[in-house]
Amino acid sequence: MKIVLDITKLVKDGEITSDQADKLKKFAAKETGSLGINILIAFGVVAICLGIFSFNPSLVFALFLGAVLTVSGVVIKQYHNELWGPLGSANLMIGAIVFTSAFTIFYVEQFGLGLELYLIATVVLLALGVIGKSGLLVTLSALSVAAWLGGSTGYMHASYMLVIREATVTIIVFAALALGALSISKKLPAAYERIALIYARVSLLLVNFGFWAGSLFGDTPGESWSNTTIFTSPGKFLDFDLTTLPEEAFHISDTVFSIVWALALIAVGIWGMRQDRRFVVNTAAVFGSILFYTKFFVYFGVINSLAWMFAGIFAIGIALGFWKYNRLAARPSATLS
Repeated sequence: MKIVLDITKLVKDGEITSDQADKLKKFAAKETGSLGINILIAFGVVAICLGIFSFNPSLVFALFLGAVLTVSGVVIKQYHNELWGPLGSANLMIGAIVFTSAFTIFYVEQFGLGLELYLIATVVLLALGVIGKSGLLVTLSALSVAAWLGGSTGYMHASYMLVIREATVTIIVFAALALGALSISKKLPAAYERIALIYARVSLLLVNFGFWAGSLFGDTPGESWSNTTIFTSPGKFLDFDLTTLPEEAFHISDTVFSIVWALALIAVGIWGMRQDRRFVVNTAAVFGSILFYTKFFVYFGVINSLAWMFAGIFAIGIALGFWKYNRLAARPSATLS
């Protein structure tokens, strides 16, 4: 678990000595350096993968290259991590992404697009992410689960899109995954605890994205799978028609989503404060603000002076609430119950 401390203030208040402060600063500098390296590696990996596929290589070559890089990355991480750890991580991530992408294209061409393909990609990315302690691969594994449910992203000129086709199912599935990963993280060594927490955090974000989509449009669970045709193999298709049972389908309104989301954010935020889970608290605060401003301006419009003033007052009120909480949490004798 990571925590945030004001070292200068702690020394000034006499909570720790100068020597202890210097030691903590050295640990923090090492952690910050590792974070910077990991971010650079992640950007480099994505750029290299895009570059490889821009050459439009044959599937055989892409599969071979991905396998070689993956195996070399695993070997380096397992046996030469102290000397070449970052190189091993880069090889593993590039290889995993290239291999799974090429395998996906090959599988679709030979057998068609099926749920088993998503399952294979998810398992491979998760397994390699755990072996290589790679947060990027674990994140991609979680995102691949969203693809099972029809989730996707898109881009047009100066516009980015997030598609959530099954809001209710997305919320349920990723809430379960987040809770499961969090529970598992408590039983793992530090290195693997980090991987489990990354998976839980990505899942938590997807839960909130599901609520956001539902709060805007409502949701009829299973609607996106009705009257759907899936390409299963060359020349063969499988039709899904759920509209034959209209009495079993039900629509959840955007109002219900908004109310449940608000209550869930409050509950999760309070839990995060008590457990000192800063990511959870920040996530609850960010999406709580998104919910408030989304619904607020839907009802009052964006060209409304009083609406803007009230929104600003509300934002300042939230900030004051967090300031008060931080002051209370900083007191040694304070208890949060």
